[in-house]
Amino acid sequence: MLSVNAPQNIQDDASYIAQFNYTTTHVEQSADGGIQVTPQKVDLTLKTDRTVPRLGVMLVGFGGNNGSTFLAGVLANKQKLSWRTKEAVETSNWFGSITQASTVRLGANSTGEEIYVPMKDMMPMVAPDDLVVTGWDISRMNLADAMERAAVLPVDLQRQLRPEMEKITPMPSCYYPDFIASNQAARADNVMPGETACWAHVEALRTDIREFKKANGLDKVIVLWTANTERFCEVTKGIHDTAENLVAAIKRGHEEISQSTVFATAAILEGCSYINGSPQNTNVPGVIELAAKHGVFVGGDDFKSGQTKIKSVLVDFLVSAGIKPESIVSYNHLGNNDGKNLSEQKTFRSKEISKSNVVDDVVASNSVLYPDVEKDHPDHCVVIKYVPFVGDSKRAMDEYTSRIFMNGRNTLVIHNTCEDSLLATPIILDLVLLTELLERIQYKRQDQPDSEYAKMRPVLSVLSYLLKAPMVNADAPVVNALFRQRDTIVNLFRACRGLPIESNLLLEHKMDLGKMK
Repeated sequence: MLSVNAPQNIQDDASYIAQFNYTTTHVEQSADGGIQVTPQKVDLTLKTDRTVPRLGVMLVGFGGNNGSTFLAGVLANKQKLSWRTKEAVETSNWFGSITQASTVRLGANSTGEEIYVPMKDMMPMVAPDDLVVTGWDISRMNLADAMERAAVLPVDLQRQLRPEMEKITPMPSCYYPDFIASNQAARADNVMPGETACWAHVEALRTDIREFKKANGLDKVIVLWTANTERFCEVTKGIHDTAENLVAAIKRGHEEISQSTVFATAAILEGCSYINGSPQNTNVPGVIELAAKHGVFVGGDDFKSGQTKIKSVLVDFLVSAGIKPESIVSYNHLGNNDGKNLSEQKTFRSKEISKSNVVDDVVASNSVLYPDVEKDHPDHCVVIKYVPFVGDSKRAMDEYTSRIFMNGRNTLVIHNTCEDSLLATPIILDLVLLTELLERIQYKRQDQPDSEYAKMRPVLSVLSYLLKAPMVNADAPVVNALFRQRDTIVNLFRACRGLPIESNLLLEHKMDLGKMK
């Protein structure tokens, strides 16, 4: 574990306690177009519980491509498995996980060499090998057969994992046919009675969580949705707007309460954070209010894996360079069950919204290129087609056409072939590990020394790097731009360890600061 020698950092057996000066800039714009800028500073004390809990993960959609691949990945890495392909002998890893496979710049040593450490070494995190995994699925297929059906992992690796995974079957799930594609009915042989929301479903899920926690001696459980994309629910006043109304609507069996919202409600009532990995609007205002009342977190929406991650980087680059994207056209075809579910318009619309919104914040940040965002927004088209033959190997093709100097045109075309679930699975790991860690971080203002430490607000905007359409707290927006989102995570870790935020303004080991005046 990282040892920090800083006067503002205190380390004991129980906690890291660090003083942090949070600085920001407040801007007021007058009616005549003038801008008044005022630097602001808030002195905070951050406290991080160093005790790493025994953590359980409950996946909704456990028997799908992502769920079966996640369990296989945990087991393969824990057992340090190797397998033979036609090219070579491969070994298990967590490539694609920012916590496990990326590094963070700490600073420089006395010779000017920059020092980097794995992100996971900055803070006390749960080790992936220690996770206990289970979940729900509308299909009763055991996890070994589900892994074979998914056809994501090499056969030699599947062979080694089969003896353990074939002993594991998903728990029965909720199945509300109106919310997912009709073509999923053939898989629905492991479902609770009833096809609309009801309180019996909430209580059954709560019992599943309690029993899983007790049977495995767990300190915590995190629930994550990696099941089929649902259609958007129609958010209605008196139904979804408050925690009280939401609970009452579930008890009445209201037809606009989705199964994912029922899962979220059950998780929150059991004190478990809930992460939505699909694009639907699960975390309605009533869910967020319920989470706040019970002191747990929610996050979402939709894993940011391949095509959308590239889009958030490329559009950020273009707009930051003063180049004006005018047309963004994204085409995908894939053959896994996610693609099959998305072949119906009602579920595709949810995915279309999450993929389209990824550029909105970056466009809104540049009033020179886009003086009127409502009228002058890039044409943005998203197409997804189901092609069974390609399986989990998704093809994504993007065309970015931009206006450049003197109204010239510049077109970039990208073709991306990716194993969809092999990109998504490490994101599931990061979402779980970061959410658990964030549950152990508290803060208070230094000008209120007698106040108690408080947890962060219920919506985990810190997770936005990992999500296509990141949820944020209403008064604390996070710009949907990839590198700024990653910096949010890194800077929080630095603050919790009493380290200054990297400004990238001075490289002190290359400048003689003693001669500066």
